[in-house]
Parts: sequence; structure tokens; C-alpha cells
Amino acid sequence: MKAAVITFPGSNCDRDLAVAFERAGATVTRVWHKDHELPNGTDIVGLPGGFSFGDYLRCGAIAARSPIMVAMAAHVARGGHAIGICNGFQILTETGLLPGALMRNAGLAFLCKRVPLRIATADSAFTAGWANGAEIRLPIAHHDGNYTIDAEGLKRLRGEDRIAFTYADNPNGAMADIAGILSENRRVLGLMPHPERAVDPALGGTDGAVMFKGLLDLAVAA
Repeated sequence: MKAAVITFPGSNCDRDLAVAFERAGATVTRVWHKDHELPNGTDIVGLPGGFSFGDYLRCGAIAARSPIMVAMAAHVARGGHAIGICNGFQILTETGLLPGALMRNAGLAFLCKRVPLRIATADSAFTAGWANGAEIRLPIAHHDGNYTIDAEGLKRLRGEDRIAFTYADNPNGAMADIAGILSENRRVLGLMPHPERAVDPALGGTDGAVMFKGLLDLAVAA
């Protein structure tokens, strides 16, 4: 599997994401936001967490207009896989590649802790390593993780089985306890928790490694 990890000014989890892909066996290329093309043969693009462009205007809004995002959108249109974590999720909603928006946490405070999550659907390359309803624990670190969408959009997410993760104990007020969602073709995932920070026992857990291993297994099988 060939992964491309994009770095924006203010990204702070890009190296963590690259390491998580590499530990799973992927070949990783680091890509700068001002680049205009992804590396040839890219299977999956990773948008990391952090505070791109200092979260000015809106979280992810400026990064969504970076030159590399044109190539990113084309990659997704071709059926390529992509994952946006935390700030990466915010960027995906700002580009329109995923629906909804990430608002300020209900308590108006930055949250940094490990939280319990439930697998809402195992029907995706990202979640196939778990069973429906399985509970895992991943770290969160965000101030704007309160997922919000209109009633019709929520109905569609539920009807199309596109809610990937839910909070077992909602920390931020997210609508329907949503922690992560899938695109219509199920090849793009946005989530607020950080699986790349849970791939080594030294980090406090390895639940996140299941996702990266599953993506590699899918690429090998293909």
C-alpha cells in the first residue's frame, strides 16, 4: 500500500500518521500542502491532526483551499481511499468531501484524553477489523469536535450506514454521539479520535493499529 500524508502549516500529527502507516507495512510519502500532485500510485491519502493555519477563519477552512486539495479531490473522485483525523476531518468537511461540520465542544473547553468508542459499522475498509458494536479506546485532542449536521443529513447517514464510530460516553456534544463518518462510496473516513496515537503499547494502547493493518490487508488482497 502506498500512502501519502499531507502536511499543512500547523499540522502536528503528520509524523505520527506516517509512522502508523509504516508500522502497518505501507510505503509512505510526505506531501507538502503547496504541491499540486500526489505521488504516482497513491492508494490512500492521510490528512493529519493539528491546527492547520492556526485554525484561523474556521478549523480546516484555509487548508481546504490548499493546492494539493485539488489532487486530493481527484484522487477521491477516482475511488481512492482517504482518511482525515481530527483537523483532517475538519478539512474534509470544509472541502465538501464529507457532510456536516465540526463545531466548538459543548463545554467550550479543549479535550485531551482517551475515550471509549463503539464501531457503528464494520462495513468499510477502515473498520472491517472489528465487529459491529465492538468497543475500543482511542485518544482525542480537540476543541472543535462537536459534529453537527441537519436532520436530513443525519437521516441519510443512518440510512446508508455511514456512521463509522460513535462515542460510548459523548465528550463533546456531537450529534447522535458521532465520532466518525464515511463518504457515500465508503472510501473516505473522517474521525475526531486519533487512531495513529494508539498503535504501540508504549502509547497506552494498540486499538488504532487494527485500522491500519486492515487497510494494508485490503491493499494486499486487491
